[in-house]
Amino acid sequence: MSELSVNHLLGIKYLNKKDIQLIFETADHFKEVINRSIKKVPTLRDITIANIFFENSTRTRLSFELAEKRLSADVVNFSAGQSSVKKGETLIDTVNNILSMKVDMVVMRHPNPGAGIFLSKHVKASIVNAGDGAHEHPTQALLDSFSIREKLGDVGGKNIVIVG
Repeated sequence: MSELSVNHLLGIKYLNKKDIQLIFETADHFKEVINRSIKKVPTLRDITIANIFFENSTRTRLSFELAEKRLSADVVNFSAGQSSVKKGETLIDTVNNILSMKVDMVVMRHPNPGAGIFLSKHVKASIVNAGDGAHEHPTQALLDSFSIREKLGDVGGKNIVIVG
């Protein structure tokens, strides 16, 4: 199986065309998996993922958690509102404390634009940007593009506008 050219998913601009094609091909495969009676596969067995959310979220947080569990990952969920962040703990200290528990990957939503990029420069784990304020939400962009591709087929050369 091919691998992405990047270690983090921080923004769409960091992905090349092959990366996006690989993500879509993988999504096509797992779309078939979720329609089976047994929806769990061992793809991420022995991988621990921390979902770290500094903003409220329903769809994004639950979508990540459900996907991670269906891929057999061990999942820990962190909510900043019930943590030492309230006492002034920094983003890097918070994440390093979580990583010290042998977490392999961090999925983070944060209100500050560029928070994922900043974090990726200071920690060793892979970072997935699950939204950083009004800046970017690359997994939502990929989902939107995947859905458009399903409805319209090849979107090469087409101009698509999303309003909202």
